[in-house]
Amino acid sequence: MDLDFVCSHAERPATAVTRRDVALALLAVPSGVALVALPDLRREMMAAGNPLTRPFWESAKATLSSIESGAATVGDVQRWVESTGTEPVLMTPGYFVWPEEDERGPVAQEMFARLVAHLEERVAAGEIDPDRLAAGDQEARGAYEDLQERWLGTPLPDGRVPGFAVSDEQDEELFAAWDEEEAFALSELRRIVADLPRPPELPEGDLAAAAARLRGLLALPGYPSSVLRACAGFDDAPMPDDDAELWLAVAAGVAGPISDLSEGDDVLAEFADLDGELSLEDATLANLCAIQHADWLAGVAALTRLGPGVLASPERIARLIAESEDIDVDEQDGDDLVATEALFASVVSLWAYLGIVDEDEVLTPLGWWGLPRALERAWSPAAE
Repeated sequence: MDLDFVCSHAERPATAVTRRDVALALLAVPSGVALVALPDLRREMMAAGNPLTRPFWESAKATLSSIESGAATVGDVQRWVESTGTEPVLMTPGYFVWPEEDERGPVAQEMFARLVAHLEERVAAGEIDPDRLAAGDQEARGAYEDLQERWLGTPLPDGRVPGFAVSDEQDEELFAAWDEEEAFALSELRRIVADLPRPPELPEGDLAAAAARLRGLLALPGYPSSVLRACAGFDDAPMPDDDAELWLAVAAGVAGPISDLSEGDDVLAEFADLDGELSLEDATLANLCAIQHADWLAGVAALTRLGPGVLASPERIARLIAESEDIDVDEQDGDDLVATEALFASVVSLWAYLGIVDEDEVLTPLGWWGLPRALERAWSPAAE
């Protein structure tokens, strides 16, 4: 660990190395090695005409000593690197959060590098005082954070707003990963259904009766009507006349809600009361959205294989998911099963209104026929 290592790590000559460059190089080696090398490194920097400042070297020694003793937290180390004056803060006052370094896409990498360069310019101009940051000066810290907040919200010459550009890239990556996971789950579902000894048959009488009940239910206010309408997207679109289309749209919506509750179903006071509990409608939708593709696949696949007459209670579904061979399941403890059961409690309660399960939470012939079709519909691209 010497100046050559720092220069190589920073990809800069010794005269251009910054406090941040030195800090990151020191953190790239074991803390004990960095501590031993610190005095010689300081002398080398002085000889190169880039001595940095005493407060920086003292903060480096204190931080490395704290790391070596095991007392330093990840936050302590991050705060120290940020105190160099050219490291972007991990989270701004406006709650913008930079992705972890190994998770940054091309846009995030570009914007991060641009911000580092901007901060270096501000240090050179005297607008940022790293020594005050290293000393824990709260006023300097606040100004440092505000400066970055402003930069993230200021358009670049090409019109891009850095903060929005990074967030948009993260959203695109998230949606792409979601689509990939959904496509895989859909292919597995189709494979499982194709391997059944015999395909489930449509109980036409049961479907007609369930659709008639459903039409009446959807016209009512409150739970469960509000949730079922949101799941199917019927607050923004007319209900289909065909019974099968109506039933499948709602059943698919339970597995993949299309919209949120309508404004008429939300009460402003509920959102203002941050300490209050969620309404039944909001809690139900939150549970539906929290269920992963793999859990839907494992649960519905098991019920489809077992057929009508099998118990489909939340507890039973949680156990079927934990024991599934259709997905990769880590060893689950009691808390995992309880959490899965709680999520599917919302599902099973809605299934009862659709006739998927009966009053004893037993899978019906209609549920056996409709569940795999509903799941396929929920996961299929809109064009299909």
